[in-house]
Amino acid sequence: MRWIHPLAPGARESADVLGGKGHGLVVLRRLGLPVPAGFVIGAPACRAFLRDGRLPEGFDADLSAAVRRLEAATGRRFGAGPRPLAVSVRSGAAVSMPGMMSTVLDLGLTTEATAALAAETGDPVFADETRRRFLMSFATATNGIPDLADAVGADAAAAAMAVPDDAMSLLRAAVRAVFSSWNNPRAVTYRELHGVPHDLGTAVIVQAMVFGNRDGRSGTGVAFSRDPNTGGRTPFGDVLFGGQGEDVVSGRSSTRPLSELADREPAVWERLVAALHRVERHYRDACHVEFTFETGDLWFLQVRPGGLAGRAAVRVAVDLADEGLIDRRTALRRISPRHLRGARTPRIRTGLGIDLLTRGRGACPGVATGRVAVTADRAVRMAAEGPVILVRPVTSPLDMHGLAAASGVVTSRGGPASHAAVVARAMGKAAVVDAAGLTVDAGAGCARVGDRVVPEGTLITIDGTGGEVAAGDPGVGAALVDEHLHRLLDWADEVSGDRSARPDDERLSAAHARL
Repeated sequence: MRWIHPLAPGARESADVLGGKGHGLVVLRRLGLPVPAGFVIGAPACRAFLRDGRLPEGFDADLSAAVRRLEAATGRRFGAGPRPLAVSVRSGAAVSMPGMMSTVLDLGLTTEATAALAAETGDPVFADETRRRFLMSFATATNGIPDLADAVGADAAAAAMAVPDDAMSLLRAAVRAVFSSWNNPRAVTYRELHGVPHDLGTAVIVQAMVFGNRDGRSGTGVAFSRDPNTGGRTPFGDVLFGGQGEDVVSGRSSTRPLSELADREPAVWERLVAALHRVERHYRDACHVEFTFETGDLWFLQVRPGGLAGRAAVRVAVDLADEGLIDRRTALRRISPRHLRGARTPRIRTGLGIDLLTRGRGACPGVATGRVAVTADRAVRMAAEGPVILVRPVTSPLDMHGLAAASGVVTSRGGPASHAAVVARAMGKAAVVDAAGLTVDAGAGCARVGDRVVPEGTLITIDGTGGEVAAGDPGVGAALVDEHLHRLLDWADEVSGDRSARPDDERLSAAHARL
């Protein structure tokens, strides 16, 4: 059995083996885009580990050989100087499960490698900070607690366990931790909510680190080829200068709109926009990528097509047909009844009399009204008696049960690529992130906006398009319906041959029956 596969343009293994993330990285390489060197531990190794409780026979030798090849490709030594190699160890199932499994970054920064990194870069502060990030990441993954750093503090998290100072031992432990995280409670809950089979297992992607925290010309972000809320043709997303990818997706750091990259790093922006165009043409669909740039050099860490909310999915399907990338029948196949329901997007009723608490960034379109719950556990309990809105500083995979129970979510931090936004879009729930002036006091059972206290149980309404958060239930205005929906349904009637007046989903279903 071949357990490990090269991350190379010629790789032919399917996403069932390489996982969606690994398969996407192979596609990026085929397209000639910059991807850090690495390898993929296939999902069959995970299934064997979960079945037998140990890494499969022959795995250690394969892993050592893969690391030697990575050292040769990068000209660096794993866990040693003078040019140290550090790697990321990330999960990647065949079906996207955002944030549900473990990740370890900066692995390989042993004591010797950290000193070598400080000497190589001339920046001991950067080296020590990156070593601290590794220790925190490793402790979090191997303890199975996503919010360990928040719970006990970053320094305590880094010291929460004895960490071996041997790079290969660390790598094997990290692989075991990622494999084991396939069956953690949040991952199981996510699969049950989304109908993902429990026996798939996850691949593990090991890549040379690119340091978004290297200096003032470094950073990381998530970029969508089109607006995931509206389907507009403008690149959209978040960028965090001087940070690593986990800082963006966790929502803990204050990100900036992607467009600011054009001013700060115009060369990176130009290469990013060109790459988005290229991957969109390859997949014939809107895509999003995770990227990091180190001292002005751009690297891609992930690509995924599709995954848009209702209104955006409809517009993109119609626009791609107009652009000749897909035909009308393909456009119709890509739209489900759920997309249609989301396409007629309601908006909160505004005007005189509305009690606007705050405004944030709309992260998933829709209007939701419910009582405030400030923890995931309380959201589950309160949802038994009626709709709730989960209000948190940020959400994490530990909040999955609360997100599933809530009608909508508000966070005080994060952007459209944060955990709360990504999960809300996957579930089709209204979401507002980066709500101005909002703080959450779970101990006191309330949220605060400036001097105003909003006790748990207070009825609020959120608008995931405009980002409004209002007290009470101001009602909704007329749903936004644009020409794209009308055109798509006209195409459906052409296919079905039935132009009688009937509900949208019946028009679409009649067309699907003939496709």
